[in-house]
Amino acid sequence: MLELNSIETFYGKIPALKGISLKVDRGSITTLLGANGAGKTTTLKTITGLLHPANGKIFFDGHRIEKAPPANIVRYGISMVPEGRQVFPEMTVKENLEMGAFIKKDSKVIKKELNQICEYFPILEKRNSHPAGLLSGGEQQMLAIGRALMSKPKLLLLDEPSLGLAPLIVDDIFVIIEKINQEGTTILLVEQNARIAFSVSDYCYILETGCVQTQGKPADLMNNNEVVSSYLGE
Repeated sequence: MLELNSIETFYGKIPALKGISLKVDRGSITTLLGANGAGKTTTLKTITGLLHPANGKIFFDGHRIEKAPPANIVRYGISMVPEGRQVFPEMTVKENLEMGAFIKKDSKVIKKELNQICEYFPILEKRNSHPAGLLSGGEQQMLAIGRALMSKPKLLLLDEPSLGLAPLIVDDIFVIIEKINQEGTTILLVEQNARIAFSVSDYCYILETGCVQTQGKPADLMNNNEVVSSYLGE
């Protein structure tokens, strides 16, 4: 579904991605792991057109997208939940969700998507008219995921969905992430919580300083002593 070939992305003259290649198979949950500064968020921003690579190619459903603007990439079927959630704090929960449906014009379709989001996250229906800035961290994360799902993406990019949340809330959110995947949405997940990432992923890439250091299925990586020592603390 998604393929990055030898992607190089710079911040000014500073290389952030140094020839990254990876694949995301349709229907899978694929995870990018790595420490801060490894290039995980830069990879997602490059996929979504927020950054343009200096070199390399990105294919989505067989079409090259590395030069496409972000709005077009959403229309192709890719949505991202950014790190830190980045909801619109002064707008209501409903207004935030409707922002995610900017590519849709049919009000009946938008209403159907709103109902689907409320099935995933019933608390959002209860908070429908509340300003998003008054929600808890977990509720804001649910809202950010719901907003991204409003465009009915084929591929959902999740940037650190567990960041700053209590373990029980993280567990609840990952139950929903798995459900979203099982219902047909492919997921590319960025995480620092390796334990939970391994538990839901079909395949993982570990990044270090803008390069793919190692990759494999979670079961294989958990038999790698270096990976276990670095990411599981054992």
